[in-house]
Amino acid sequence: MAPLHDKFNSSNITSGENVSYWIDSTPIIAFDKPDRDIQTEVLIIGGGISGLTTAYQLAKAGKKVTVVEDGFIGSGETGRTTAHLTAALDDRYYFLEETFGKEAAKLAAESHTAAVDEIEKNVTDLQIDCSFRRVNGYLFLHPTDKEKNLHKEFEATRNAGLPTELLASTPSLAGGDTMECLAFYNQAQFHVLQYLKALADAFVSLGGQIFTEARAEDITKEGAKVNGFTFSAQDIVVATNSPVNDTLTMHTKQAAYRTYVIAGKIPKGKLPYSLWWDTGDADSKWVSQPYHYVRVEDFDEQYDLLISGGEDHKTGQADEEGISESQRYERLESWTRTYFPMLEEISYTWSGQVMEPVDSLGFMGKNPGDDNIYIITGDSGNGMTHGTIGAMIISDAILGIKNKWEDLYSPSRITMKTTGDFVREAGNMAAQYLDWISASDLKNTSDLGAGEGGVLSSGLKKIAVYRDYDNSLRAFSAVCPHLGCIVQWNNDEKSFDCPCHGSRFSCDGTLTNGPAKTDLSKIHIK
Repeated sequence: MAPLHDKFNSSNITSGENVSYWIDSTPIIAFDKPDRDIQTEVLIIGGGISGLTTAYQLAKAGKKVTVVEDGFIGSGETGRTTAHLTAALDDRYYFLEETFGKEAAKLAAESHTAAVDEIEKNVTDLQIDCSFRRVNGYLFLHPTDKEKNLHKEFEATRNAGLPTELLASTPSLAGGDTMECLAFYNQAQFHVLQYLKALADAFVSLGGQIFTEARAEDITKEGAKVNGFTFSAQDIVVATNSPVNDTLTMHTKQAAYRTYVIAGKIPKGKLPYSLWWDTGDADSKWVSQPYHYVRVEDFDEQYDLLISGGEDHKTGQADEEGISESQRYERLESWTRTYFPMLEEISYTWSGQVMEPVDSLGFMGKNPGDDNIYIITGDSGNGMTHGTIGAMIISDAILGIKNKWEDLYSPSRITMKTTGDFVREAGNMAAQYLDWISASDLKNTSDLGAGEGGVLSSGLKKIAVYRDYDNSLRAFSAVCPHLGCIVQWNNDEKSFDCPCHGSRFSCDGTLTNGPAKTDLSKIHIK
């Protein structure tokens, strides 16, 4: 199969240079561009799993709903996931118990389990061919972690009502015979874009409207401007991974991380369809303690695809560890081959962006200070289930139904027991402003090769520059329009990334990820 990015400009179909397996194996899901003003009951901004699931739920209940997506359906972070469907959270249940209490941890487990069930119900009801299957998941120790923590997690998951079991070995892992693991039974996986395609079609068949290549700006309680047209609504849902209607409030409660993925063929049947995770690097400098996550996907009659992720770092801060983006893929491949030696050549590499809340739970509900604007963010490592939970909570709220998970995931919550992590993340963000006075990574534009970018200083100005493959130069202000951090060049995804709050801009300066609301300002240089 020819890679999709050979046939299309990848910056239009996904938020980065690299194309995921999901995007490469699915036709572009496009709808009309806006061409008129729209009046609707609910305006949903974002065409990923959060936005489309919310739209489908509300349309089933008889609401008039319009979805706008600035790219194509699934072209944001939903299309860059690894599509694990699980109640095994990437932050431990014993941490949730200590932070929120046992009842809240039980609600968290219940909500993620319900989200997987809801996805399965949609697959069944709509007869979606998306490789959905129930699988087992296995959590095993990272070398830096302690065995007692696995036992603590087992106890906490049982307290939370999850069907888990401690096993003396980790199934199908090379060397796993002597590696204890925690088994999570009855988890799931799917092909996320095939699922979204069917969900979008079902939504439209219920009378819903979808517009793609439709950027929403000036979001207020009345609606938004979309490609210059006025979209009016009674309720607005911002489902854009990182909220683009908020300047500061939510971005002190979460931090943006880049995570890396490789996918390669393995002989059919060599591994069972399963999920594997390690417990994360306890010695990491990052608050989120990066971990590895692996699954198997159906590919063709001869091969399955082994999909492995990890090697996370804060967005725009790869250089903090002295490990480049390309080296992270190499490290990930080395780790994967250690545990899964049947992996053949690597067919795909891509990275994604995850929002890590300081207290481990997503933010889904009313935007702080607003009565009719809702947000879904803070997906952490469980974007598929968090997005579905958010859709269930917000659709209930708009329909006037009290949802039992509403308070747990409230964007207005304050969690005092995570003060230490909050201070560390806030200190990291503040430190990035030192880039204003630090030396630039680029001395002269002549140092740039084709397809390369960087940031240079010109007097007191910081300038982001990119040399295109036709040798022409593009230049922009390197100041992120969100809160004034200096963006950094991401040579892997060919983007300029903000190290403070995770805004990202393509090599032509176009905004691809919030919280920034506008593109980088163009500069004319000689």
